[in-house]
Amino acid sequence: MTTHPYFASRLSGDHRGFIALAHRGFARPGGIDNGLENAMSAFQAAIDLGYRYVETDAHGTADGVAVALHDASLDRTTDRTGLVAELPWREVREAKIGGIEYVPSLEKVLGTWPDLFVNIDVKHKSGIEPVAKAIERTKAHGRVCLASFSADRRKATVARLSRPVATSAGTSEVTAFLAAARLRSAAGVRRALRHVDALQVPIAARATIVDQVTVVAAHRAGKHIHVWTPNTAAEMNYLLDLNVNGIITDRADLLRNILQRRGLWE
Repeated sequence: MTTHPYFASRLSGDHRGFIALAHRGFARPGGIDNGLENAMSAFQAAIDLGYRYVETDAHGTADGVAVALHDASLDRTTDRTGLVAELPWREVREAKIGGIEYVPSLEKVLGTWPDLFVNIDVKHKSGIEPVAKAIERTKAHGRVCLASFSADRRKATVARLSRPVATSAGTSEVTAFLAAARLRSAAGVRRALRHVDALQVPIAARATIVDQVTVVAAHRAGKHIHVWTPNTAAEMNYLLDLNVNGIITDRADLLRNILQRRGLWE
């Protein structure tokens, strides 16, 4: 299995390490959506639950600042409007998530909690250079996993870094992996995943992605497999029974309780 520090486990004995990731932080305290995804308070809420890993998203402003925000625009989650890539940081930083909290820069997220592991989804080409700069400035290489639906976008970000970060497969790589796994082609699986450390795939899609065949294929290739975003106990227990390596969820509270019962909570 991959040995990048991002995947380090503190579990002892025969227990396998498990990576529990709070999706965009924990913006649902008590299971009630308060609309503060990717806000500093959401990340702190995950940490308060005992999480060591969070997931976030990144776009770049017109003047090259990486911001922790899922959407390309400010419209859905903040009290302002406009495309992040077309606005300067001085304007984006004034937008309030849910009308309550300012949109944080990625550098602020990485710098505020120096022991926090952060899974970063580079959502747009505007984020390539700014995300790399934020990682470099905070020296966060050992605790970052870079993901993107676009393998080219991920590779372009990695190419700008002075040290390796963990990486997750893009859509084209996942597609090639699935084809090889279904054909039971170990060589095809290794070829599809040769540039990444992990597969991060959805719990539901047009075709089944996560099952015994694909989990075993990923593990035999030495890769982690993480799943987003199961939010029910039934889904989480099913995936844990399949021996996946990580779950990215909105229900960080529920996942913690299940992992504690199974002896997998760090």
